[in-house]
Amino acid sequence: MPKDYYDNLGVPKNASPDEIKRAYRKLAHQYHPDKGGDPEKFKQINEAYQVLSDPQKRAQYDKFGAGFEQARAGGGFSGFGDFRDFSSYADAFDVFGREQEFNFSNLGDIFEQVFGSASGRSGGPRRKQRGQDISIDVEITLEEAGRGVEKEFNLYKGVACPKCGGTGGEPSSAVKECPRCRGKGQIEETRSAGFFSFSQVRVCPECRGSGKKPEKVCSQCGGDGRIKDYKTISVNIPAGIENGQVISLRGQGEAGLYGSAPGDLYLTVHIKPHKIFERKGDDLNLNLEISFTQAVLGDKIEIPTLYGTVQLKIPEGIESGTVIRLKDKGMPHLQGRGSGDMLVKIKIKTPKKISKKAKELLEELKKELE
Repeated sequence: MPKDYYDNLGVPKNASPDEIKRAYRKLAHQYHPDKGGDPEKFKQINEAYQVLSDPQKRAQYDKFGAGFEQARAGGGFSGFGDFRDFSSYADAFDVFGREQEFNFSNLGDIFEQVFGSASGRSGGPRRKQRGQDISIDVEITLEEAGRGVEKEFNLYKGVACPKCGGTGGEPSSAVKECPRCRGKGQIEETRSAGFFSFSQVRVCPECRGSGKKPEKVCSQCGGDGRIKDYKTISVNIPAGIENGQVISLRGQGEAGLYGSAPGDLYLTVHIKPHKIFERKGDDLNLNLEISFTQAVLGDKIEIPTLYGTVQLKIPEGIESGTVIRLKDKGMPHLQGRGSGDMLVKIKIKTPKKISKKAKELLEELKKELE
């Protein structure tokens, strides 16, 4: 059955932080091993206090219950149970000062200084670590986004060692079981600090966790299986790509250590703002100014597109703000065939200064229209 931390401390689920601390102090005095108490009970109440005294852990425990227990159990620490219990005990009694000969609150610092951090993992050889991913950015024009473009990048990154092919050993060198860890990839060390004894499991420094070791390491990569070098990568950016979209290239990232799989390359595409076109999805918007006479009489004029110029017919009597749609003159669809449209918004330009003759003609036109 899952543990009930509130029951272990004898407090209700809505107990305040002060109530939790008071309950813990009382039980800790009662069950502390140095005072002849029950070590297992002391461990239970310390575990409960460690969770319920931390607002974040308490919220997770209240929400997930037994699931929170499983997550904590998978945290990867071994040999730290007693240390955690004593540190909780010291924290809870901090306000009173300490009468103990040994200062438990400093135990974590002492342990870290003496032993370093523990990997806490056990079992067989370490799985090969995949190489790191690489993220880069590229800026292209709207025209390039419309047609599609190929870009080249010269990346300085980890690549598989050309001499050993990523194995880390000289080409003629045999690969054998690591003599230090005997193929496990990890070693366990037991050390003492005062009256405590700790077991630490860490990656074997001899084979670096692989469980195997070449008789002679590669002279070019030093046994890592990779070196830093420049590599030119070509990327095809498809037509119709949108601003901010990411292209992923599997296996083009950093090479992995000891011949493990490489990471991936992620290319984020940024499209430069265009001088005359505004993109909306796969459609292109264009603001077009025409003269008063063109608006009244109509006209045929050449306008630009991403793919050259086309003839646009301006109908007679068009009003300012009218939008003319040109089918399939927008951006190509990235997924599927066809293209978006081009939306031409008409703006009639009114002259601020006109000649005397033009004014007379407009006056005559005004009378005619009336």
